Amino acid sequence: MHVVAEDVRREYGEVVALDGVSLSVDAGEVYALVGPNGAGKTTLVRALTGTTDHQGTVTLFGGPAREADPERLGLLPQEFDPPSRLTARELVDYYGGLYDDRRPTGEVLADVGLAEDADSWYETLSGGQKRRACVATALVNDPDLLVLDEPTTGIDPAGRQSLWELIEGLAEGGSTVLLTTHYMEEAERLADRVGMLAEGRLVAEGTPEALVAEHGGPPRLELRLAEDSDPRRALDALAGVGTGVDTRGRELTVEGVTPRDIGPILDSLEGAGVAYGALAWRQPDLESAYLAVTGREESGSLARAGVVA
Repeated sequence: MHVVAEDVRREYGEVVALDGVSLSVDAGEVYALVGPNGAGKTTLVRALTGTTDHQGTVTLFGGPAREADPERLGLLPQEFDPPSRLTARELVDYYGGLYDDRRPTGEVLADVGLAEDADSWYETLSGGQKRRACVATALVNDPDLLVLDEPTTGIDPAGRQSLWELIEGLAEGGSTVLLTTHYMEEAERLADRVGMLAEGRLVAEGTPEALVAEHGGPPRLELRLAEDSDPRRALDALAGVGTGVDTRGRELTVEGVTPRDIGPILDSLEGAGVAYGALAWRQPDLESAYLAVTGREESGSLARAGVVA
């Protein structure tokens, strides 16, 4: 195993940033730590890479984290802002010069898809290209473990997609990757295993598929009822449909149904004189599993689905 953490704690005064976290990352694995800002992700990364004091034990490459060979580790912190007037080539050259054994700059830039933009200033690169250049600085020493702290924060969807493809390529090549993210879709797509952090605690861990199956709940149809519709009439019209029907204000949820059931459900509502303004189909995913595990409320889900004007 490349990383083993046992009962790691970190406190800042009265604030408990990490509360007894234990986990491991195997060689050749992509492990994602997920959770909102303030969950403890960055503090845990610092503990795992030996850059912050903590209680508990962290083993990196079989020894104490602070004694690990830096040549074997590649780290891209969340906050990383290189000089804007360095070219991508100069940036990678600079960081490559910090290591005794480094990969050729051109080879690294080709791996991250920047061969044609190698001589462009950093400030002229797109958001996705900038993040690729930053990843290149963490790859130049050919690390045994690549640590990416919120690698796609602040970049556009196209750049995020591009970086996902890069990480997938690294994983297919056998790289061990530890990443943190608050994008559940990112973790679900990239990770072999996911650790869910909440308020400094590791509250669940497993493959994305296993976490969704155990905690994600059933598929569901969500509807927003019109202002003049009676929620009680909607409940009566759908009695016995699926595994459960519930209302919260103007939002109606029908659980345990399939897409084929949507037409009959809408027919039943219309037959009962119940009008609705928006609907969304929800398949359980890693986000719903996280919300269930942490007991957080999922509010405004229809708006997030992009179906409410």
